[in-house]
Parts: sequence; C-alpha cells; structure tokens
Amino acid sequence: MARPDEAASDMGAAAARKAMEAAGITADQIGMIVCASITPDMPFPSTACYVQRLIGAQNAFCLDITAACSGFIYSLDLARNAIATGQVETALIIGSEKLTGVIDWHGIRATALGSDGRLAELLMLPGGGSRHPTSPETIAQRLHYMKMSGREVFKHAVTRMIEACQKALAKAGLTIDDVDLIIPHQANLRIIEAIGHRLGAPADKYFINLEKYGNISAASIPVALDEVVRSGRIKKGDTVVLVAFGGGFTWGAAVLDWDKD
Repeated sequence: MARPDEAASDMGAAAARKAMEAAGITADQIGMIVCASITPDMPFPSTACYVQRLIGAQNAFCLDITAACSGFIYSLDLARNAIATGQVETALIIGSEKLTGVIDWHGIRATALGSDGRLAELLMLPGGGSRHPTSPETIAQRLHYMKMSGREVFKHAVTRMIEACQKALAKAGLTIDDVDLIIPHQANLRIIEAIGHRLGAPADKYFINLEKYGNISAASIPVALDEVVRSGRIKKGDTVVLVAFGGGFTWGAAVLDWDKD
C-alpha cells in the first residue's frame, strides 16, 4: 500500500538506488533510463525524468513504456538493443506502479483483529466445558451462568474497539472524518458513547438499536446492518465501519465501501 504522498518516481528511485548499489554502478555511468508504468507521476513529463532527477543521473536519456504488466520485459528489450547497438553502455530499467491509487475499493476494504487470552476470566461462562464438566457441584456453584467483571470489561472494550477502528482506518488510508456510518457491537450504551467521544466522531455517525434487543452477541452487528439497509440510512458509496469486542478477550473492526443502491 503506497502512501498518499508517494508517486511512481519515488518508488522507482528507491528501487534504482538499490539496483545501482548491487551492480556497483554510479549515477553518472547510466546512459539510459526506461520506466515501465501505467500509473505515472503525471501524463508528462515522463516518470523516468523524475527518477533521473531524484538519483542524479544527468548523463542519461529518459523515456517511459506503457505496456501494463508486460512493461518490464518491453523495457528490458529496449535496453538490450540500445546496448547492443552501442548507443549506451549502461541502462537502468525500472517497473514502478502505484496501483493502490487506481483500485476501485468495493466491499471489505480493511480489517483489524486482536485478542488477549490473559484476560479471559474477566468475561466467561465457566461451567459445561472440559474444564468444568456439568456436575451437581458446578450447578450448585452457578458456573453455568455468565461471569463478568463489569468495570474491567468496560475499560478494555473501549480501548480495544478504538484501537481496532484506528488500525482498520489506517490500513484503508482513511480517517474518522471519511466515515459515513459506524455500527458498533450493541453491548452497552456507555461503551458506544465513550468510543464516539474518544474517536471524535459525532453521535449521528453511530447506529444504535440496543434499546430494541439488548446485547445479542455475534448477531448484533448483522441485525444492525440489516436495519440500516432496510431503513435507507446507508447508501451506495458510503464508508462504513463495523467494530466489536467480546469475551476472550477478542476484538475487531472492518472498513466497508458500500456498493449497493
């Protein structure tokens, strides 16, 4: 994933420096620069000219090749011919693309997942598994009911859901300002409000249906997503963030580009 401020020439120059070092060639020895790219810095001048400037190869002549995925092979043949005819002694050929800038990002754009088993005892249902098989004792001890340390769960849920959102957005090259709708796991209104406050997202970006169903665990996000689709609150082209936290502890977030009308 290229940075927003990176262009084909920046990546091409970085690759060129590594190639020159490996070959023991200095910039002034290069007589020809060919850059293969379908994502050039701009329509003109050539990306090869920008590479020339970045690496200081002032003795070279420069040109670009636009042959998509075959571009490097085309460039290789051009350089071979130039060397064979005595036009140059040394040629630099580069394949450099910034395809992340031209991809139509539909569907799931980025995700971030995490877990921390060290905190498992803070939210669990201890009875009924291989650790505590069902017995008169486990029933008497009420081990078949959920156990939760509420304050600790709240603290970790807020922290981890915020981290997951931030990581997923960073992977997608977005900020919270780019998001149209956030659908959090519907566990607790205070958790959702705390996340919104710390992320800096206004309340109207969050969808909440907690008052209808309570915490329905893994079903909460798909039920909420179904409601926003049916109500028309989400539209084609919207950027949507899903984020959840659960026992384990586990957490995750996903950034979606909504492509349905």
